[in-house]
Amino acid sequence: MIQIEEVTQVTDELMDAFKRLVPQLSSTNPAPTLAEVTQMVQSPATIVLIARDMDKPQGPIMGSLTLALFRIPTAMRAWIEDVVVDTEARGQGIGEALVRKALEVAAQSGAKTVDLTSRPSREAANRLYVRVGFEKRETNIYRYKIEQK
Repeated sequence: MIQIEEVTQVTDELMDAFKRLVPQLSSTNPAPTLAEVTQMVQSPATIVLIARDMDKPQGPIMGSLTLALFRIPTAMRAWIEDVVVDTEARGQGIGEALVRKALEVAAQSGAKTVDLTSRPSREAANRLYVRVGFEKRETNIYRYKIEQK
């Protein structure tokens, strides 16, 4: 059984989960620091969701998702970021449960739309997003890199 929870406090277990999960999502970005995770959890603009495998002892964290909520002049918007499921738990519906919970939270928050991006190489994730009801948009996504000093 999969249980989805909104993170309300930063724990050692959560930090260990990010250390394990983030490298499975990105080989170029380090796991977030304690200060960064605390900032995410405490921010009113982000909701961190985790998935627990309740069929295992102590219900370990097997996936996470971050939902960003923000108001712009035309509507309340939401953006899903950094969906990751532990490689040993993929194919069990954890990603779908996380995304569906994020959509529920976004709707309850008054969001008009929920957006996300996904690399084409993440084939299973892309199939999931279409299956859940996301539509591929014809748009240009631009990125400006800010050099950190």
